[in-house]
Amino acid sequence: MPFTRVSLLAGKSPAYLAAISDSLDRALVEGFGVPEADRFMAFDQLQPGEFVFDRTYRGGPRSDDFVLFHITTGKRRSPATKERFFQALVARLSETPGIRPEDVMVIVANSEFEDWSFASGVSAAAPVPPDA
Repeated sequence: MPFTRVSLLAGKSPAYLAAISDSLDRALVEGFGVPEADRFMAFDQLQPGEFVFDRTYRGGPRSDDFVLFHITTGKRRSPATKERFFQALVARLSETPGIRPEDVMVIVANSEFEDWSFASGVSAAAPVPPDA
């Protein structure tokens, strides 16, 4: 169950954000083996001056449409799996909502399952009751 924080400059429409969400979700389901009903994302639309990024570091040139995906996951993926995911995400975002590949940055941060609590203060590593 990954959680993704999506950061971008303010001013994008709800439809644009939904297209990002859908593209990310499809790439996670197909490339990371995330279950269909497992969508957890937060969008941070920042004002100019609040979102600082290098326009050319290891890629670019980046435009004002630059989007940063910070994905925290409780399951490790192989380098090859992550590479396929990166490519699938960029391809999907290019199709809809039309984000240039140079404007997509992804960070995958791993954590352990016991670092998560999905509800009620119960550790995700706790045994799941049979009737749940």
